[in-house]
Amino acid sequence: MIIFNRIKKILKWVVVAFFGSTILSVVALRFIPVYFTPLMFIRLGEQIAKGEEMKMRHSWVPLDEISPSLPLAVMASEDARFMEHHGFDFNAIEKAAKRNMRKKNKRKLGASTISQQTAKNVFLWPGRTWVRKGFEVYFTALIEMMWSKERIMEVYLNSIEMGDGIYGAEAVAQRHFHCSAKDLSKAECAMIAVSLPNPRKFDSAHPSSYMRKRQSRILREMKFVKFPSE
Repeated sequence: MIIFNRIKKILKWVVVAFFGSTILSVVALRFIPVYFTPLMFIRLGEQIAKGEEMKMRHSWVPLDEISPSLPLAVMASEDARFMEHHGFDFNAIEKAAKRNMRKKNKRKLGASTISQQTAKNVFLWPGRTWVRKGFEVYFTALIEMMWSKERIMEVYLNSIEMGDGIYGAEAVAQRHFHCSAKDLSKAECAMIAVSLPNPRKFDSAHPSSYMRKRQSRILREMKFVKFPSE
């Protein structure tokens, strides 16, 4: 009985510590730039394991120093209802589920919102386990409650992987387009958005014909999404 009570007390404090630390970290990152993410360290570890040169290019810039076309491009490509939902696009989830149930569709369609991707990038690790997905839901709910949509977009555009060893809008702008994030054109922003599903496969600096087709589609769809600037 004594052992049971001790275990119960330990578990209670573990739960309190978890919720306290995670909530405090979300509150802090509402104001503090995100200079590093778990994925950045994972990629560095992969490079070391393969005997490759370590590559990590990342520069944090405020949202008002990023081309206003880039939020529109990523919304058109990844999450058109970003400004309307509260972290989860249930219409997209339903459509993806129905599509994925069809046997003829071998490639699984995802329905992660920009908010979910931000939560995953900043607080978690890559993977498809139910445990990680559960944490993703939790952190997505937290950032939607505590951050503005502008802050979520700012963190997303600064932390997401955009190439081999390249993270964020400023780094990809300098590396692939030889300009600052603020000076990216609409076409360049659309090309960056094309690469996001798999930025190490889809190189925005050397686009394939498929990427150029997707770029044209995103440029058309950018006209139908709106994002306020801070």
